[in-house]
Amino acid sequence: MAHTVVFSPQAPAPIGPYSQAIRAGNTVYVSGQIALDGNGQLLGNGDVAAETHQVMHNLQAVLAAAGLTLRHIVKCSIFVQDLGNFGLINDIYGSYFDADYAPARETVEVSRLPKDVQVEISCVAVEG
Repeated sequence: MAHTVVFSPQAPAPIGPYSQAIRAGNTVYVSGQIALDGNGQLLGNGDVAAETHQVMHNLQAVLAAAGLTLRHIVKCSIFVQDLGNFGLINDIYGSYFDADYAPARETVEVSRLPKDVQVEISCVAVEG
């Protein structure tokens, strides 16, 4: 199956050999987003709430470039440096979804994330 690259200038450009997202058929695979803005500037300065909001905005921007919204997400993966921040991250993350359409998800604590951010989220979205 052929696939196409999805790119949004409102989200950070990849900082390595990967794409912001790939569309394969009606499925869009969005790479992990961190708290960089569209200009590549790190936002939040270690504030996990600000970082989480920026990550969600980045996911929205990449999905919009694919013609989708957060409502199309079927699966998210959340990576955090400190699972002690789970409650705050979960509350912010949850505010972006209608409870009736919340995607499947896992949250995993990791030892380190790119640019030493506190949170990274990737997702899979399906059109149709």
